[in-house]
Amino acid sequence: MSLWGWVLLACAAAYATKIIGYLVPASWLSHPLVPRISAALTVALLAALVAMNTFSGEGGVSFDARLGALTAAAVALLLRAPFIVVVIAGAAAAAGLRLLGVP
Repeated sequence: MSLWGWVLLACAAAYATKIIGYLVPASWLSHPLVPRISAALTVALLAALVAMNTFSGEGGVSFDARLGALTAAAVALLLRAPFIVVVIAGAAAAAGLRLLGVP
């Protein structure tokens, strides 16, 4: 199958998923467990994305400046810093580590 075939198939799958979501009965969505599960899934997905982007590299696990940037951002979050300060702290930590020669 060509690339455009896969793109069209992905579009159809995304559209079908959206349509199926409209067919879910409202009584199922009003159950108190649904918001808790969806909130937990959101946090788990974000954590998985951060872990994959932080530790993946060249066919395996790598520890480089991204780990230092994540650590600096986590410390800034623990200190209740504003979001822009968290981003700047992470970027500054990555830049500093790379300046020191950490890959």
